[in-house]
Amino acid sequence: MLRDKILLKKNGIILYGMTPPKSTNSRDDLEVIAKKHINRLKDLDIDALVLYDIQDETQRTNKKRPFPFMQTINPDIYSKQYLSTLNFPSIIYKAIGKHTKEELKLWIKQNQNDDAYCVFVGAASYNQKLKMTMKDAYTLNNEMNSNLLLGGITIPERHKLKEDEHLRLISKINNGCKFFITQCVYDLENTKIFLTDYAKYAKENKKEIVPVMITLTPCGSEKTLEFMKWLGINIPNYLEEDLKESSDILEESMKLLLNIFEELFKFGIKKGIPIGCNIESVSIKKLEIDASILLVHKIKDIIKKYTK
Repeated sequence: MLRDKILLKKNGIILYGMTPPKSTNSRDDLEVIAKKHINRLKDLDIDALVLYDIQDETQRTNKKRPFPFMQTINPDIYSKQYLSTLNFPSIIYKAIGKHTKEELKLWIKQNQNDDAYCVFVGAASYNQKLKMTMKDAYTLNNEMNSNLLLGGITIPERHKLKEDEHLRLISKINNGCKFFITQCVYDLENTKIFLTDYAKYAKENKKEIVPVMITLTPCGSEKTLEFMKWLGINIPNYLEEDLKESSDILEESMKLLLNIFEELFKFGIKKGIPIGCNIESVSIKKLEIDASILLVHKIKDIIKKYTK
């Protein structure tokens, strides 16, 4: 059970991340889309499905968004009403700023069971108007003595600039987070530095070390690469050039991601950090989605290689 794996701090937890369909779809269309998702995922050997709560991030950057923003269906609704036949739980991302205290309180009450998992998500930018802050959400969840298993987001890219991402993790752990899911990782060395500081601080200050799921995203075209960079994913220049100059950008990105995860998984064992993986596709192209499914199987092989 995922809850046990997280609380026992097991290595090798595997998640698959997905964005729910656009909210403009009719119910019939949603059922057709959900059936495709179910058929694609039902036989995957994963611990949970991650469903994102997408926010409009245009205020975060002055750069033009490569693809237009489209509001998606509530991930909690999509999980319960359309994907309930899947035999693994869903980890629901919840953009806290969109909800009032009473709305979140009601949602927590409705999800008081042993198979409820959530990741609270903060504002997409400093300019975003909020109905509630992350601090308020954590306080409310703790006051309700919630049985919700709470996770957090971590962004290794921030560590390169501010050198304090490990402190953000510790703060979120103090607020009840039991696991973390990273933003997509292409920068191996920066992620190692971040994990090193996390392990060092936790050990020196006798703080709990909880699992970190490394997010991997295949890249099948320069358009996808452009979008990933717009999202804030840091791709070192030499890797970006390797991808662009490759005869098969998707195959090259798969090789890069497998190497990155293997290095981080071994590094986690060395540092005493439980490392897992969250595989996703930011593209809706079938080729890239199929690659993300293949990546699940290849990541499992790596985990088996280093796990007794």
